[in-house]
Amino acid sequence: MHFNHHTTGLLAIACAASCTAQTTTTTPTSCTATVYSQIAPAVAACTSITLRDIYAPPSSSIDLSKVKAGTVITFAGTTTFGFTNDSSFDPIILGGKGVRVTASAGSVIDGNGQAYWDGLGSNGGVPKPNHFIVVSKMTGGSIIENLNIRNWPVHLFSISGSDQLILRNMYLNNTAGDVPNSRSGTLAAGHNSDGFDLSSTTNTLLQNTIVYNQDDCVAITSGNNITVENMYCSGGHGISIGSVGGKSNNNVTNITFRNSKVINSSNGPRIKTNYNTTGFISNITYSNIQLTNIDTYGIDVQQDYLNGGPTGDPSNGVVISNVLFQNVYGTATSDARNYYVLCGSGSCSNITFSGTKITGGGEASYCNYPAQVVLLD
Repeated sequence: MHFNHHTTGLLAIACAASCTAQTTTTTPTSCTATVYSQIAPAVAACTSITLRDIYAPPSSSIDLSKVKAGTVITFAGTTTFGFTNDSSFDPIILGGKGVRVTASAGSVIDGNGQAYWDGLGSNGGVPKPNHFIVVSKMTGGSIIENLNIRNWPVHLFSISGSDQLILRNMYLNNTAGDVPNSRSGTLAAGHNSDGFDLSSTTNTLLQNTIVYNQDDCVAITSGNNITVENMYCSGGHGISIGSVGGKSNNNVTNITFRNSKVINSSNGPRIKTNYNTTGFISNITYSNIQLTNIDTYGIDVQQDYLNGGPTGDPSNGVVISNVLFQNVYGTATSDARNYYVLCGSGSCSNITFSGTKITGGGEASYCNYPAQVVLLD
């Protein structure tokens, strides 16, 4: 739909009487869209946008990346999506300066994951939208908050190129993907369902959010000055730096994870670097992290990572320095290791454990740097 700037009558038709002027000017400031076709005119014209009970047809993104500075976007009712058999398709796109994305009480964003899940995620099988919500170049104190999201197909938030961004107070529930289906056999149907993937992002705060999923709760692959706090992560692969290496940006600095819980997951705190790549990881803190029922590694630092499985042979092209695990505590399962540190030759320095106590792992911990960490068992 083409928006004609000189005719307010056409604007009224395009918004289907859902755009309501709040001032005496000819440009409305508040719009409510109730069908997909009303979204683009609202983005072009309004600074307060409500999306109520939107159904996005196949191959139709809810594109909110070009809203005016300072716009408030509210998801209301139930937002649903048609089936799009395309791994490069992005169902929701967010961007802008000083933008606030929020939701009304009782609203739900449902990603229609059941139509895609096959136990393979982005590793094959049915082509599926690889990133459900793409956040690109959100700046100037933008806020994403209060969203209730369920059943996303693969990765949920892909955040890149953003600065001074706050994400908070969200409930993200992919537990329907825990159950096998006819396509996944004995495997959980949901796979690669990361909660938050952050890259090339700075000065960002992620807090007060609950994530139930089947992969990383949070994964930071590049960025600077990011704080992740007061998280509840269940069912996934832990709170991660990485995997780092082999990407366009491979520097991760000044990252803090604190005051969070990781439950029924493969790992707790995790730093993973890709085999035979280069990069730089420094000034990483995990503080006051409670672990419960971790089934692979309580704390994991490994430099032999490959998506198809670790090699067991670490490389040293990614430098890891100044890492603090402080008051990380809790339980692992009988077939897990409490601690696993596998560094390349000379590539790790100043990894410190303070007040850390993980118990229950039945497999012996392994740490080649610093060797004394095995004494923590």
